Amino acid sequence: MDSVYGQQQTREVALRKNQLDFVNLGFGMFIHYGMPTFMDQDWSDPDAPLSLFNSPKLDPNQWAVAAKSAHMTYGCLTTKHHSGFPIWATKTTDHNVMNTPLGRDVVKEFTEAFRKSDLRVMLYYSILDTYQGIRPNQITKAHVELIKEQLRELLTQYGTIDALVIDGWDAPWSRISYDDIPFDDIYFLVKSLQPNCLVMELNSAKYPGDALFYTDIKSYEQGAGQFISKEHNKLPAMACLPLQQNWFWKSSFPTTPVKDPKQLIHDFVIPYNQAYCNFMLNVAPNKDGLIDQNALAALEEMGKVYTASASYQELPDYAYPILASNLAKDVESNSSWSDDMNIMDFANDDNFGSAWVSNSSTSKPWYELSFARSISFNTVVVTEGRDRPSSYQLTYLKDGKWEAISATPTIQGRIKIFRFDSVIGQKIRLTITPSNRQAVLSEVGVYQERR
Repeated sequence: MDSVYGQQQTREVALRKNQLDFVNLGFGMFIHYGMPTFMDQDWSDPDAPLSLFNSPKLDPNQWAVAAKSAHMTYGCLTTKHHSGFPIWATKTTDHNVMNTPLGRDVVKEFTEAFRKSDLRVMLYYSILDTYQGIRPNQITKAHVELIKEQLRELLTQYGTIDALVIDGWDAPWSRISYDDIPFDDIYFLVKSLQPNCLVMELNSAKYPGDALFYTDIKSYEQGAGQFISKEHNKLPAMACLPLQQNWFWKSSFPTTPVKDPKQLIHDFVIPYNQAYCNFMLNVAPNKDGLIDQNALAALEEMGKVYTASASYQELPDYAYPILASNLAKDVESNSSWSDDMNIMDFANDDNFGSAWVSNSSTSKPWYELSFARSISFNTVVVTEGRDRPSSYQLTYLKDGKWEAISATPTIQGRIKIFRFDSVIGQKIRLTITPSNRQAVLSEVGVYQERR
């Protein structure tokens, strides 16, 4: 047991170091380039002819020089977007960049160009893949293996990858859950290939900003309305936004003004850096594979006003990420008397926007989860309603007898994370002491974490 906890402690120490290093990078370039570049769309037709993909002047060295001009420290390239077109020399499918008129490994050229300019390298990868049929309600074991093999290629053929930005997973628009494609399997595969590679899931549309759910870095896609709280954030974070009007290049870009460079620096980059947040600015290359002149000029202007970078020696205390499947999702639940419109099912419906609310006349409310059979678990995560803190006594039913769980929670905002040695039980009960009359539970999660 000691060796298991020793390994976990070693992982946690290494992760915190990598998270701190990422936050201190401060400012980087996101690069959306792929089949949508040639279709005036952000999502391309998955069956678009490969003949469309041709950038005769493609030059990732130009991208790197442009990033340096803005005092950026890294680049992050979209290796495969939602329509499923890989821009590296993959062996997993013939539907890739090597079979286009371009016929060049863009990921290879990108990584080499950015390293030559002393810039760090990160990659973006979409789980959703409409060409391969990796979509809700039809995911197969072969699909999961395809994802693993593509990630294995990206993490073994292109040198050190500082971070992997993952998208199209457990999002309201993709509807691929962390059970359909098991998150922890993918996460630990990445860590086995590159232990220092951060896994960044763009899931802030769903998961609260108080804890790290299924990600090493709390990631906010501002173009989708996900905005970090500069005043309250205590987690290592990333926020991204396009310099141009969209993520991928459009034919209107060369003659349409980009976002104001000084405003981006003063309203986003600097204040975000001061809130433990790295800012990733997207710049979309055109059909020739080059950055347009108006975007180049804006990046140079940013470099004139952005010279400071984050220099944190340490980050605030926060819990290790929650990575395992939620065993409590949609299982049978029960509770003490509740508000009529906020019954027990809302506390384990996988929706942080709903909640179970105890009736105000109940002095000692309780909430209970019942499983079809006894399960092993070692973590309980309680997400409370805002400004509704409570204290909890956790018990579990084992062989017909209620046993206490001894665990002091890590408290992060409205989230309480209880971690303890694994136990086996068929029911879990929370006996609750509300601080202001009513208990409000947005979500109760139960996990068997790898340690």
